[in-house]
Amino acid sequence: MNYLKKRTISDGLFYGLMAAACVAVGAALAGIIAYILLQSAGMVNLSVIFGPVSESFLPMIVSTAWTVVVSLTIALPVGIMTAIYLHEYVPKSDLSRFLGLAIDTLAGIPSIIYGLFGLLFFCRFLNLGQSIAAGGLTLSIMILPVIIRTTEEALKTVPVSFREGSLSLGATKFQTIVHVILPPALPGILTAAILAAGRVVGESAPVLLTVGLARNLPKTIFEPGRTLTIQLYYLTKEAIEADDFAHAFAAAAVLIVVVLLINTLVKIIGRGFGGSSSIDGGNED
Repeated sequence: MNYLKKRTISDGLFYGLMAAACVAVGAALAGIIAYILLQSAGMVNLSVIFGPVSESFLPMIVSTAWTVVVSLTIALPVGIMTAIYLHEYVPKSDLSRFLGLAIDTLAGIPSIIYGLFGLLFFCRFLNLGQSIAAGGLTLSIMILPVIIRTTEEALKTVPVSFREGSLSLGATKFQTIVHVILPPALPGILTAAILAAGRVVGESAPVLLTVGLARNLPKTIFEPGRTLTIQLYYLTKEAIEADDFAHAFAAAAVLIVVVLLINTLVKIIGRGFGGSSSIDGGNED
């Protein structure tokens, strides 16, 4: 009886600690967002966001969106296919261990190194110049480790019985992966996309070296631009008076809204793919 009582108390204690940790994380996020919104109160309006190109945040929003789209378009297919290959085709092999070491090494390289590589290879050697295309290619390499590792963890959550059942019914390995393994792993893959998009939006050094500082409204991905992160950096660097910091907080508020919109859009797209997928792959006979 005493043992059960002690166990109940310890379970309740650990539950309380976990709940407190969750509340602390939520409170930290709410506090940061509330502080930024309060500091930018009165500075963010439609004219600031959608006003003239020379005075609004519209060029930076478009540049940021283009950079995210280009990066994810390149990195997501490559990262997902790499994770599938490592987990489903060559698990626990020498090749898998070597590629795992390479992926972990990529994850540990400082972002400024990626920026220098992108500047020399994409901007100069491939003659793309400072452009959104060069920045997207550079950032796509940088976010590959996040996508690969997160997708691998999502694939591990799919029970082995799913694979065995599909293969025993005569499905091929490819059919099993597409129709049986990927649909349950889709939430984890969406998490990988959201984490990757968040890192792309938050980077400054590689973006500064590859995308550039041009405050123009880019019409194609082969033009330079200025992302919201770089704009925020320069507004903060040049801030002297209170109004200058207010403009910097306004840029930060717009950046937070853009991140929330990107995350929401990725989830909506993922739900669309999830709704169109099924375990049996359709009504084929």
